[in-house]
Amino acid sequence: MSEADILAARQKLFGKFDARIGGKGTQRRKVKAKTTTASVTDDKKLSTSYKKMGLNQIVGIEEVNMFTDNNEVIHFKDPKVHGSLQSNTYAISGSNEKKSLQEMLPKVISQLGSENLMSLRKVMEQASASDIPTDLDGATFEDVSKQDDVEVD
Repeated sequence: MSEADILAARQKLFGKFDARIGGKGTQRRKVKAKTTTASVTDDKKLSTSYKKMGLNQIVGIEEVNMFTDNNEVIHFKDPKVHGSLQSNTYAISGSNEKKSLQEMLPKVISQLGSENLMSLRKVMEQASASDIPTDLDGATFEDVSKQDDVEVD
């Protein structure tokens, strides 16, 4: 084998290993190693914090609804729930979405407390009051309903 053949073989060999990631003395790789995602590390940090607080995972919970003061519902579907019955502390994590109380109404009527029922009553009274015409100008409802040109708000 001649020197030209050896040099050509070396050039061909160096061409295969041109993707150097590290500095001198490091292993040559063609593909960069994948790193762990931030969510995995965040979940590990959360689980260690939960253990410090004495919270254990509660399984079998399909949904969680949290009611706000402004008639909105924070709805969690298939959440991770951790809790401690002794300290009455709960932690809920997972994807959530804000919905209006009227949108969730048929499902959550049994979950409403007394405060939520009172606010729901006020909302329903305001909605029904806007449907009833208030300016009859001395006429009765029957007189107004017989007129064709009167518009009701």
